[in-house]
Amino acid sequence: MVVVNKGLDNIYVKESKICFIDGENSKLYYRGFSIEELAEKSNFEEVAYLLIHGQLPTREQLSSFNSFLAENRGIEEIMNLMRLIPKTSHPVDMLRTAVSALGMHDSEASDNSRDATVRKALRVLAKAPTIVAAFDRLRKGKEPVKPDARLSHAANFLYMLSGKKPTEREAKILDIMLILHAEHEMNASSFSCSVTVSTLSDMYSAITSGIGTLKGPLHGGANEAALKMFMRVGDPSKAEEFVDEALRRKEKIMGFGHRIYKSLDPRYRVTKPIAAELAKQRGKMSLYETAVRVEDAAIKALAASKLFPNVDYYSGIVFSNLSIDPDLFTNIFTIARISGWAAHTLEYLEDNRLIRPKAYYTGTLDLKYVPIERRS
Repeated sequence: MVVVNKGLDNIYVKESKICFIDGENSKLYYRGFSIEELAEKSNFEEVAYLLIHGQLPTREQLSSFNSFLAENRGIEEIMNLMRLIPKTSHPVDMLRTAVSALGMHDSEASDNSRDATVRKALRVLAKAPTIVAAFDRLRKGKEPVKPDARLSHAANFLYMLSGKKPTEREAKILDIMLILHAEHEMNASSFSCSVTVSTLSDMYSAITSGIGTLKGPLHGGANEAALKMFMRVGDPSKAEEFVDEALRRKEKIMGFGHRIYKSLDPRYRVTKPIAAELAKQRGKMSLYETAVRVEDAAIKALAASKLFPNVDYYSGIVFSNLSIDPDLFTNIFTIARISGWAAHTLEYLEDNRLIRPKAYYTGTLDLKYVPIERRS
């Protein structure tokens, strides 16, 4: 009997040393390190190195890695294209197109050796924040801000976005958020990258595939949807009524539930206190309190289903309080996840096999062709 696994639930496509998720016990590990410890003690550049190279860097290795990223942040080769992209374009569509265009300007585009593939991944990692910030400024009638090689990955992005140097704490908060979003095992976008590279395509094509997959609201767009949901509720006092009505209409509570986690998403536990900190600091407690009340009501209402909030639930509030527009949230996710996509792409290529699943045919056979003039 043929078993059709819609969504490829519980189907393993490779062996991996990159990420482990213990969904029953709310654990997430990057290369064996818990996400909580990395968020507390590490920084995004070090985590990106860990994911791509398989181990924590020495001081010299990290310095070289950071220098490469800083030296490759410029996007002069596609700036004319950036100015031609319609200002009404969704930022994810823009980023997908810009990353694809970068591949045509890379002098190593046709070199698919491992070393060249790593360098191409790092160039995309370096340039993606510049692309996102430049487009946001262009669509608002402002000139892009050139990257500052003295700033960290997170601090430089906030600087290019606003034109002002962020505070140390603001930069650290974004850095933590990038760590939390950097990798998550064989999710839809990582699988998409692996499918693309399994044909022996290139890193730019793989990452472009990942961005297109991440765009969907069931994947990368959920944090934007969650924030809009809180704004629609409008006031903490209306939270319970909103949840009851939404569930009556069989609508999703955005930012709730996860295919893998059967308990709390460990990234949520890191994100919620940061959301509270920023909301209090910015004087925007009402939106945060609305989120808390919706969370409490939803957990109670969904108790039998064992659905809990995930990383998307409070991350939108964090990004919003860092003065990042909601339609940029998925691109922040992308800026981080490029490191995980690169890691999975490189790992898959080590023991490559063309990904070619089957579809179970349920249609009819041996139909007779009818000439067009006789078709009704």
